[in-house]
Amino acid sequence: MRPIRIFISSVQKEFAAERAALRDYLRGDALMRRFFEPFLFEEMPAADRRADEVYLDEVERCDLYLGLFGDDYGFEDGEGVSPTEREFALASRLAKPRLVFVKGADDGAKHPKMQALIRRAGNELVRRRFVTGAELLAGVYAALVQVLEARELIRTGPFDAAPCPKAALADLDEEKMRRFIREARRARGFPLAEEATPQELLTHLNLLDDGRPVNAAVLLFGRQPQRFLISSEVKCAHFHGTEVAKPIPSYQAYKGTVFELVDQAVDFVMSKIDLRVGTRAEGPQAPVAYEIPREVVAEAIVNAVAHRDYTSHGSVQVMLFADRLEVWNPGTLPPSLTLAKLRQPHGSVPFNPLLAEPLYLARYIERMGTGTGDMIRRCREAGLPEPEFALNDGFVTVIRRKPGEATGEVAGEVAGEVAGEVAGEVVKLLQVCRHAMSRRELMETLQLKGDDNFRRLYLVPALDAGLVEMTIPDKPKSSRQRYRLTPKGEALRERLLKEKRG
Repeated sequence: MRPIRIFISSVQKEFAAERAALRDYLRGDALMRRFFEPFLFEEMPAADRRADEVYLDEVERCDLYLGLFGDDYGFEDGEGVSPTEREFALASRLAKPRLVFVKGADDGAKHPKMQALIRRAGNELVRRRFVTGAELLAGVYAALVQVLEARELIRTGPFDAAPCPKAALADLDEEKMRRFIREARRARGFPLAEEATPQELLTHLNLLDDGRPVNAAVLLFGRQPQRFLISSEVKCAHFHGTEVAKPIPSYQAYKGTVFELVDQAVDFVMSKIDLRVGTRAEGPQAPVAYEIPREVVAEAIVNAVAHRDYTSHGSVQVMLFADRLEVWNPGTLPPSLTLAKLRQPHGSVPFNPLLAEPLYLARYIERMGTGTGDMIRRCREAGLPEPEFALNDGFVTVIRRKPGEATGEVAGEVAGEVAGEVAGEVVKLLQVCRHAMSRRELMETLQLKGDDNFRRLYLVPALDAGLVEMTIPDKPKSSRQRYRLTPKGEALRERLLKEKRG
């Protein structure tokens, strides 16, 4: 980005020290030098040009005019006008953004023409007064920060509350918003009616800024959120060993809204970890349990997506190893929290508050800061070590797997390797499909949410392999469609079970 060129007006000896201090400050401050480049007339090299031509040319070239008005009016040309007044007049005529700082608490001792110039400036813009050099620097800093905020180059509020550059209401998906309202009403008693308009929903959730969608709106309901926020995707990888090493057996980079990202990433992990299916002796429906409870996996991933730093170029990474699950996000803890406090009851301090509220309403997170405590409790109940939390170039959650243990009738990942003929996801489907079941029943039993993932990784491969069949093959999209094991599927399940027991 080209620096914003600031023309610092006034060559009067009265402001020699202040002008030099401003120049040094703007070029030395980490924030200011990133965006601004000051111009001082006295830094111009010698040239065969009239001085008034030079400084007026620079006013035309500048992006912002900064005027210092003191007691002296300064040198007057043949028309009785000083350079300071000509600079201000030209900047005004060219509609340049103008910042004017007046020295002194009152103007009684100022030159009459300077008093008139100050009055003129006061009629056109807001002036700021200063007495000391420190006050001038502070005033200029505050004014330039406002310039950066107005140009949306920096923000002082949360990232998710800032307008999303180039995004319009047409870039949001109305069906996703209607689906959210239905879910939020069911889950949390959301007050908006199902027929509420997208405008009403966005207004209710504070997701508009002067009619423009903010970043949170795009992340929650965008048609293609990554078009505007590229790094908001979630990258998932599965490694057979305990270290990051190529080749990677399974890798997916998921895109979509935050709801879709969480669902897809959780389903990815669930498709790779061991599954235990009990017997009907334990109840009318055979119980299903994963080696890592789904609630633990979901909590780790939703926390990473909800609380990450979206200004970072990094993406959330979900990595499953033979001995652990690691979920990393480019973010950190708020100042009020420490790693130790995460293990104790603590308040909820969302990094992206406008993003967190809809996730709460859709029952993806809780408000009370209970998430990490629930993860710890559920890991204990599942016989797993407590989750580990660390700050390592970002925030990482580590969930340990049971070493060398494959529980249940058939452990999906292990059984897939033993069979040598079908993927672990298909083996899981064979385990839970005990009678003719609908697609929704199968997904709920497997604790999956992503329709595309289920179809691509579980159902289609099982159908193609002749292990599962439709009950109404002539009408594949029938609402009464059910799926059941074929004799081949029954035989493979029994063989895998015998191999496991043997």
